[in-house]
Amino acid sequence: MNRDTGWFKSSHSSGGSNGCVEVRFAAGTVGVRDSKNATGPRFEFTTRAWRSFRAATTRPSC
Repeated sequence: MNRDTGWFKSSHSSGGSNGCVEVRFAAGTVGVRDSKNATGPRFEFTTRAWRSFRAATTRPSC
């Protein structure tokens, strides 16, 4: 991934929910932060680590 996507929420996030995280894809990294605290702490993952995380936490299709 070479382009910066900017911060975004999942399309599954509801507008009134306070329990959201935002994700940002940039060159070789994936950032994750609390949507309520945009200037607060954030996690940074390599794209490889992010893919492993997603594979381990994504619900399989029925």
